[in-house]
Amino acid sequence: MPTAARLVAAILLAILGWVLSDLVRPLMPEGTDFGWFNFVNAFIGLWVGWGVMGRRAGRGFVSGINNGLTGTAVMIIWAIAVHASYEMFRLAMRNRYDGPMEAIAGIFLIGSEFGLMIATVPVIGVAVIGAVIVGTVTESASKRWS
Repeated sequence: MPTAARLVAAILLAILGWVLSDLVRPLMPEGTDFGWFNFVNAFIGLWVGWGVMGRRAGRGFVSGINNGLTGTAVMIIWAIAVHASYEMFRLAMRNRYDGPMEAIAGIFLIGSEFGLMIATVPVIGVAVIGAVIVGTVTESASKRWS
């Protein structure tokens, strides 16, 4: 059921996904074609904000902060999974894997490499501060408009 908290969480987490995408771009190897990178991450933020954060809103201020941290962590994990799967598929089309199990294992290897690349102080700092802001504003929207 649509609520104001779901809408606010979705919009704010999509914005946070876009901002984090811009912070991640310089960390990737030079010459990387990003294509729809920001849009995909913003859509993941929209989806996670609506489905994960919006559903859990309205339980109090501390729970709102925890909700923001959880939603941001879920968004980052999904973004890494989606982009690692895409990269695996790209490599699979170039016959870099001997079989399907090696390709599936490649998703986890690529995802762990992406996770290590983006685990920097600025990215983590913006993610945590953004998560707290998104969580508290979502909680405020839940209290105000429900």
